[in-house]
Amino acid sequence: MDHSRLSMSLGEAVFTQRSIRRFRPDPVPLADVELVLAAATKAPSGGNSQIARFLVVDDPALVSAFGALYREAWWAKRRDAAGWTGPGDLTPQDREQWGPSMRLAEEMGRAPCVVLVLSVPPHAEGSVLPATQNLMLAARALGIGSVPTTLHASVEGRLREMFAIPDDVAFHFAIPLGYPAGAFGPTRRRPTWEVGHHNRWEGPVPWAPAGAQADDR
Repeated sequence: MDHSRLSMSLGEAVFTQRSIRRFRPDPVPLADVELVLAAATKAPSGGNSQIARFLVVDDPALVSAFGALYREAWWAKRRDAAGWTGPGDLTPQDREQWGPSMRLAEEMGRAPCVVLVLSVPPHAEGSVLPATQNLMLAARALGIGSVPTTLHASVEGRLREMFAIPDDVAFHFAIPLGYPAGAFGPTRRRPTWEVGHHNRWEGPVPWAPAGAQADDR
């Protein structure tokens, strides 16, 4: 395995990574999938437990079936949170915020590849998150887009049945992988002085502009 292909600088990968929700139909080479999973396995985990597991789905029929499940789950989450049952329930402001993820709900079934991030006992999510980010950063270095997504409890049983996932294996994320139909970063994020504190809660970081305060929400 040629990990030298991940030669993009860490700074470029981090500062240009963004949520990619629109993909070209081009398949993701299995060698690239192997490489991003290898990067994921190098992440730290509590007690070196290495509990993260990755189920790669690239069979178009299975991806399509999962896409239908994902769409149902997306709307179930919106129903629980805001009472939405369809696109007509969204205001223009809602569409601005939720439009991209709503579009992913329609397009997930056409993604070239989906990686289900799972874990075996003891299911410590903190030991899975670093592997997930490693996977997505490695994908970025290869020009492959990704976005971490979750599901709704109402579809979990069917997910397990669809992919023969044992009951003692926990689901964490579904990550579509593919070559972006759009572009990567740069991205717009809150400045560090707004999200950072120094020495105590609400303590401004030394580099904050005069009069600036952290957002403590």
